[in-house]
Amino acid sequence: MSTGVPEGYDPHAFPPFAVTVDLAVFTVRDAALHVLLVERGQDPFRGRWALPGGFVLPRESADEAARRELAEETGLGPDAVDALHLEQLRTYTDPDRDPRMRVVSVAYAALLPDLPEPRGGGDAASARWWAAGATGPLAFDHDRILADARDRIGAKLEYTCLATEFCPPEFTLGELQQVYETVWGVELDRPNFRRKVLGAPGFVQPVDGPPRRTGGRGKPAALHRAGRATTLHPPLLRPQPADAPLSRPEGRTP
Repeated sequence: MSTGVPEGYDPHAFPPFAVTVDLAVFTVRDAALHVLLVERGQDPFRGRWALPGGFVLPRESADEAARRELAEETGLGPDAVDALHLEQLRTYTDPDRDPRMRVVSVAYAALLPDLPEPRGGGDAASARWWAAGATGPLAFDHDRILADARDRIGAKLEYTCLATEFCPPEFTLGELQQVYETVWGVELDRPNFRRKVLGAPGFVQPVDGPPRRTGGRGKPAALHRAGRATTLHPPLLRPQPADAPLSRPEGRTP
Protein backbone atom coordinates (compact mmCIF):
# COMPACT_ATOMS: atom_id res chain seq x y z
CA MET A 1 0.00 0.00 0.00
CA SER A 2 1.40 3.36 -1.01
CA THR A 3 2.10 5.88 1.74
CA GLY A 4 3.33 8.67 -0.57
CA VAL A 5 1.62 11.89 -1.59
CA PRO A 6 -1.46 11.17 -3.72
CA GLU A 7 -1.11 11.99 -7.39
CA GLY A 8 -2.52 15.39 -8.18
CA TYR A 9 -2.51 16.56 -4.56
CA ASP A 10 -1.77 20.29 -4.37
CA PRO A 11 -0.81 21.54 -0.86
CA HIS A 12 -1.13 25.11 -2.12
CA ALA A 13 -4.86 24.59 -2.60
CA PHE A 14 -5.33 25.20 1.12
CA PRO A 15 -4.69 28.53 2.86
CA PRO A 16 -1.48 28.39 4.94
CA PHE A 17 -1.57 28.82 8.69
CA ALA A 18 0.93 28.64 11.53
CA VAL A 19 1.02 26.60 14.74
CA THR A 20 2.22 28.12 18.01
CA VAL A 21 2.55 27.01 21.61
CA ASP A 22 1.55 29.03 24.68
CA LEU A 23 2.48 28.11 28.24
CA ALA A 24 0.70 28.88 31.52
CA VAL A 25 3.40 28.12 34.10
CA PHE A 26 2.26 28.39 37.73
CA THR A 27 3.97 28.32 41.09
CA VAL A 28 3.07 29.27 44.66
CA ARG A 29 5.02 32.23 46.06
CA ASP A 30 4.38 34.02 49.33
CA ALA A 31 1.16 32.02 49.82
CA ALA A 32 -0.22 33.23 46.47
CA LEU A 33 -0.60 31.59 43.07
CA HIS A 34 1.75 33.18 40.52
CA VAL A 35 2.00 32.80 36.75
CA LEU A 36 5.02 33.36 34.52
CA LEU A 37 4.58 36.18 31.98
CA VAL A 38 6.88 37.74 29.40
CA GLU A 39 6.85 41.30 28.10
CA ARG A 40 6.59 41.29 24.33
CA GLY A 41 9.56 42.96 22.64
CA GLN A 42 8.09 42.90 19.12
CA ASP A 43 4.84 43.74 17.37
CA PRO A 44 2.07 42.84 17.56
CA PHE A 45 1.34 43.89 21.16
CA ARG A 46 4.84 45.27 21.73
CA GLY A 47 5.20 46.15 25.42
CA ARG A 48 2.20 44.05 26.51
CA TRP A 49 2.53 41.09 28.83
CA ALA A 50 1.79 37.62 27.51
CA LEU A 51 2.21 33.96 28.25
CA PRO A 52 5.55 32.51 27.11
CA GLY A 53 5.33 30.83 23.72
CA GLY A 54 6.08 31.03 20.03
CA PHE A 55 5.92 29.31 16.66
CA VAL A 56 6.43 25.58 16.19
CA LEU A 57 9.35 24.97 13.83
CA PRO A 58 8.90 22.69 10.79
CA ARG A 59 10.87 19.75 12.24
CA GLU A 60 9.77 19.79 15.89
CA SER A 61 6.76 18.61 17.86
CA ALA A 62 4.56 20.92 19.89
CA ASP A 63 6.08 19.50 23.09
CA GLU A 64 9.60 20.23 21.86
CA ALA A 65 8.58 23.74 20.82
CA ALA A 66 7.03 24.41 24.23
CA ARG A 67 10.24 23.56 26.07
CA ARG A 68 12.42 25.44 23.58
CA GLU A 69 10.30 28.59 23.75
CA LEU A 70 10.16 28.46 27.53
CA ALA A 71 13.95 28.34 27.72
CA GLU A 72 14.45 31.06 25.08
CA GLU A 73 11.92 33.56 26.40
CA THR A 74 12.59 33.21 30.11
CA GLY A 75 16.27 32.33 30.40
CA LEU A 76 15.47 29.25 32.50
CA GLY A 77 18.29 26.73 32.26
CA PRO A 78 17.97 23.33 30.57
CA ASP A 79 17.65 21.50 33.88
CA ALA A 80 14.78 23.71 35.04
CA VAL A 81 12.97 23.37 31.73
CA ASP A 82 13.47 19.61 31.52
CA ALA A 83 12.11 19.23 35.06
CA LEU A 84 8.82 20.90 34.17
CA HIS A 85 5.80 18.66 33.83
CA LEU A 86 4.00 20.18 30.85
CA GLU A 87 0.41 19.14 30.28
CA GLN A 88 -1.54 19.97 27.14
CA LEU A 89 -4.44 22.20 28.07
CA ARG A 90 -6.38 22.62 24.81
CA THR A 91 -6.06 23.98 21.27
CA TYR A 92 -7.18 27.50 20.38
CA THR A 93 -8.34 28.00 16.80
CA ASP A 94 -10.23 31.32 16.59
CA PRO A 95 -9.43 32.66 13.09
CA ASP A 96 -8.77 36.19 14.40
CA ARG A 97 -6.74 35.38 17.51
CA ASP A 98 -3.50 36.68 15.91
CA PRO A 99 -3.47 39.82 13.71
CA ARG A 100 -0.53 38.59 11.63
CA MET A 101 -2.11 35.51 10.04
CA ARG A 102 -4.22 32.46 10.83
CA VAL A 103 -2.55 30.90 13.89
CA VAL A 104 -3.59 27.79 15.81
CA SER A 105 -2.12 27.52 19.30
CA VAL A 106 -1.53 24.45 21.45
CA ALA A 107 -1.60 25.61 25.08
CA TYR A 108 0.18 23.92 27.97
CA ALA A 109 -0.05 24.20 31.75
CA ALA A 110 2.87 23.55 34.08
CA LEU A 111 3.10 23.59 37.87
CA LEU A 112 6.29 23.56 39.92
CA PRO A 113 7.53 24.93 43.25
CA ASP A 114 10.45 27.29 43.76
CA LEU A 115 11.22 28.15 40.16
CA PRO A 116 14.06 30.69 39.81
CA GLU A 117 13.61 34.31 38.82
CA PRO A 118 13.26 34.35 35.02
CA ARG A 119 14.95 36.74 32.62
CA GLY A 120 13.75 37.78 29.20
CA GLY A 121 15.23 36.22 26.09
CA GLY A 122 14.33 35.51 22.48
CA ASP A 123 11.68 38.05 21.45
CA ALA A 124 10.71 38.77 25.08
CA ALA A 125 11.89 42.08 26.53
CA SER A 126 11.62 40.75 30.09
CA ALA A 127 9.99 38.02 32.14
CA ARG A 128 8.63 37.93 35.68
CA TRP A 129 6.24 36.20 38.03
CA TRP A 130 2.83 37.85 38.40
CA ALA A 131 0.13 37.17 40.99
CA ALA A 132 -2.35 35.13 38.95
CA GLY A 133 -5.25 37.39 39.86
CA ALA A 134 -3.50 40.67 39.07
CA THR A 135 -2.08 40.28 35.58
CA GLY A 136 -4.17 42.89 33.78
CA PRO A 137 -5.16 42.53 30.09
CA LEU A 138 -2.77 40.20 28.26
CA ALA A 139 -1.80 40.06 24.59
CA PHE A 140 -3.67 37.94 22.03
CA ASP A 141 -6.26 35.67 23.71
CA HIS A 142 -3.96 34.86 26.61
CA ASP A 143 -6.48 36.03 29.22
CA ARG A 144 -8.75 33.23 28.06
CA ILE A 145 -5.93 30.69 28.05
CA LEU A 146 -4.87 31.75 31.56
CA ALA A 147 -8.44 31.48 32.86
CA ASP A 148 -8.82 28.02 31.29
CA ALA A 149 -5.51 26.91 32.82
CA ARG A 150 -6.58 28.06 36.31
CA ASP A 151 -9.89 26.23 35.95
CA ARG A 152 -8.07 23.08 34.86
CA ILE A 153 -5.71 23.24 37.81
CA GLY A 154 -8.52 23.77 40.30
CA ALA A 155 -10.45 20.82 38.92
CA LYS A 156 -7.42 18.53 38.79
CA LEU A 157 -6.64 19.17 42.46
CA GLU A 158 -9.96 17.52 43.28
CA TYR A 159 -9.29 14.22 41.52
CA THR A 160 -5.51 13.89 41.21
CA CYS A 161 -2.39 14.21 43.36
CA LEU A 162 -1.26 17.27 41.40
CA ALA A 163 -1.07 19.45 44.53
CA THR A 164 2.10 17.70 45.66
CA GLU A 165 3.89 19.13 42.58
CA PHE A 166 3.59 22.58 44.15
CA CYS A 167 5.36 21.35 47.27
CA PRO A 168 9.04 20.67 47.96
CA PRO A 169 10.11 16.99 48.04
CA GLU A 170 9.35 16.86 51.78
CA PHE A 171 6.42 18.90 53.08
CA THR A 172 4.00 19.24 55.96
CA LEU A 173 0.26 18.72 55.63
CA GLY A 174 -0.09 22.41 56.45
CA GLU A 175 2.00 23.29 53.38
CA LEU A 176 -0.11 20.96 51.25
CA GLN A 177 -3.30 22.56 52.59
CA GLN A 178 -1.91 25.98 51.71
CA VAL A 179 -1.60 24.87 48.09
CA TYR A 180 -5.29 23.93 47.97
CA GLU A 181 -6.34 27.15 49.68
CA THR A 182 -4.19 29.23 47.32
CA VAL A 183 -5.42 27.64 44.10
CA TRP A 184 -9.06 27.35 45.15
CA GLY A 185 -9.19 30.69 46.94
CA VAL A 186 -10.97 29.24 49.98
CA GLU A 187 -10.12 28.50 53.61
CA LEU A 188 -10.23 24.81 54.54
CA ASP A 189 -10.92 23.19 57.88
CA ARG A 190 -7.59 21.81 59.08
CA PRO A 191 -8.77 18.59 60.84
CA ASN A 192 -11.13 17.74 57.99
CA PHE A 193 -8.44 18.34 55.37
CA ARG A 194 -5.94 16.22 57.29
CA ARG A 195 -8.46 13.39 57.62
CA LYS A 196 -9.23 13.39 53.89
CA VAL A 197 -5.58 13.52 52.84
CA LEU A 198 -4.49 10.69 55.12
CA GLY A 199 -7.59 8.69 54.14
CA ALA A 200 -6.75 8.79 50.42
CA PRO A 201 -4.62 5.70 49.66
CA GLY A 202 -1.20 6.56 48.21
CA PHE A 203 -1.70 10.33 48.28
CA VAL A 204 1.11 11.06 50.75
CA GLN A 205 3.49 8.97 52.82
CA PRO A 206 5.29 9.88 56.04
CA VAL A 207 9.00 10.71 56.03
CA ASP A 208 11.21 8.93 58.54
CA GLY A 209 12.97 11.20 61.00
CA PRO A 210 12.09 13.96 63.45
CA PRO A 211 9.25 16.42 62.74
CA ARG A 212 10.09 19.86 61.41
CA ARG A 213 9.09 23.06 63.19
CA THR A 214 7.35 25.35 60.72
CA GLY A 215 7.48 28.59 62.70
CA GLY A 216 5.50 30.03 65.56
CA ARG A 217 5.03 28.33 68.91
CA GLY A 218 3.17 25.27 67.69
CA LYS A 219 4.35 21.68 67.86
CA PRO A 220 6.79 20.41 65.24
CA ALA A 221 4.95 19.18 62.15
CA ALA A 222 5.43 15.73 60.65
CA LEU A 223 6.97 15.61 57.19
CA HIS A 224 5.43 13.79 54.22
CA ARG A 225 6.34 13.16 50.61
CA ALA A 226 4.22 12.41 47.57
CA GLY A 227 2.91 8.85 47.46
CA ARG A 228 2.65 6.52 44.52
CA ALA A 229 -0.96 7.32 43.64
CA THR A 230 -1.81 9.63 40.74
CA THR A 231 -5.57 9.87 41.34
CA LEU A 232 -7.51 10.44 44.54
CA HIS A 233 -10.05 7.92 45.82
CA PRO A 234 -12.25 9.38 47.15
CA PRO A 235 -11.79 12.79 45.48
CA LEU A 236 -10.98 15.81 47.61
CA LEU A 237 -13.77 18.17 46.52
CA ARG A 238 -13.52 21.91 47.01
CA PRO A 239 -16.12 23.47 49.33
CA GLN A 240 -19.13 24.99 47.61
CA PRO A 241 -20.07 28.60 48.42
CA ALA A 242 -22.91 28.94 50.90
CA ASP A 243 -25.10 30.60 48.25
CA ALA A 244 -24.40 28.00 45.54
CA PRO A 245 -27.59 26.39 44.15
CA LEU A 246 -28.25 22.83 45.25
CA SER A 247 -27.90 20.27 42.48
CA ARG A 248 -30.79 17.91 41.82
CA PRO A 249 -30.77 14.48 40.20
CA GLU A 250 -31.45 14.70 36.48
CA GLY A 251 -35.13 14.71 35.60
CA ARG A 252 -36.32 15.56 39.13
CA THR A 253 -38.40 18.68 39.61
CA PRO A 254 -38.77 20.65 42.86
